[in-house]
Amino acid sequence: MSTATRREFGAGPLSRVAALVYTLLVVEVLLLICAAPGLVALFALERHVSNLPLVAVCAVPLGPALSAALYALHHQRLDLTDLHPARLFRRGYRVNLVGSLLVWVPMLMWLALLAINLVNLTAVGLPRWWVVPLLLVAAGVAVVGVNALVITSLFAFRLRDVLRLAGYFVLRTPAVAVGTALLLVAAVVLTLVTSEAALAALGSVLALALVRGGEPMTTAIRQEFTRADGD
Repeated sequence: MSTATRREFGAGPLSRVAALVYTLLVVEVLLLICAAPGLVALFALERHVSNLPLVAVCAVPLGPALSAALYALHHQRLDLTDLHPARLFRRGYRVNLVGSLLVWVPMLMWLALLAINLVNLTAVGLPRWWVVPLLLVAAGVAVVGVNALVITSLFAFRLRDVLRLAGYFVLRTPAVAVGTALLLVAAVVLTLVTSEAALAALGSVLALALVRGGEPMTTAIRQEFTRADGD
């Protein structure tokens, strides 16, 4: 009887909402702590195009932290009687540290290089119409990179397989790619309109959006590219 009552208590809609809020808060705090070295330096930087390489360097710690957040939010059951977001976050950070950096750092390097070219078109001798292809390439790099981060956070694949799957599922699940692109645009706009602090404060919400929005991709990968449950 007590077990049945316990399960009923933890499975109701209000309990699930409370569990989600608690999970998001815990994950947000841990994400900020893990990304703090880069975020503190980032907040100290002046908003100037000459600092773009430094911005990329400051964003490096955010990759493993976001990966751990994705792992925790994907695995956490929304049951008030069985909440372990901190434990899941720590496990995700430990397991995915190397894999996330192998995906995150090259993506940052490519985006920083493209951003520098975009703001210095005249200096590098490129006509203005090059803005469009450069933006398209940057969007592609960002979407594939985020796909790869989600995949490497939730599955144990080799890096080359992660990258192949990330590119393949841009075409296989275009709704996921469009959703990711819209999230990235919203994140950039929020940062430009307010500050990096506002985006950092919504880190766990962004991670949850990536987990939920990427479910068609992760479900297909689990069913078609793993022998057992990829969780």
